[in-house]
Amino acid sequence: MASPLMPKATAVWLVENTTLTFSQIAEFCGLHELEVQAIADGEVATGMQGMSPIGTHELTPEEIKRCEGDPKLVLKMTPRDLPGPVQRQKGPRYTPIAKRQDKPDAIAWLVKTHPELTDAQIAKLVGTTKTTIAKVRDRSHWNMQNIRPRHPLEIGLCSSKDLTAAVAAAAKRKAKMGGGDKPAEAADEEQSAEA
Repeated sequence: MASPLMPKATAVWLVENTTLTFSQIAEFCGLHELEVQAIADGEVATGMQGMSPIGTHELTPEEIKRCEGDPKLVLKMTPRDLPGPVQRQKGPRYTPIAKRQDKPDAIAWLVKTHPELTDAQIAKLVGTTKTTIAKVRDRSHWNMQNIRPRHPLEIGLCSSKDLTAAVAAAAKRKAKMGGGDKPAEAADEEQSAEA
């Protein structure tokens, strides 16, 4: 259940202006019952001005009256007609300058540890180009002598969820192809052609 915008201020208002039980207020505000009791005793949130859940359209007066009559009832928040937060579009993510030099290290680790990953998957995980991946793979990168294979999570170039999903997709593709007779580059070209 969604909690009010300002739970403690809402609890202060409900304690001062209603005859609801501590458990009803605690459940509605997402607080512990003892914390609501401490608010009522003046031990917590002293001097805090209460915020009316009616004014913020989180509760209706009818809902409060309904629950005041029966201590076993639970307050139900008024449904909001506001749109939810907009999800950020997936796009190229910014990599700080200090981490850009670590990309070949992550590529080397991925190529060594997960050879089933295609160049497209590695490029998406690390945020690099297929050219760089090919140069690290065939050891012709300009800075090859300084590249040490390091886990991309350790460096902070991808999330654990993304890496797990990519490895699972590669394993699924390998099983579908019958054990992976084709090299990763051929599979990469097929994947690009499908998209």
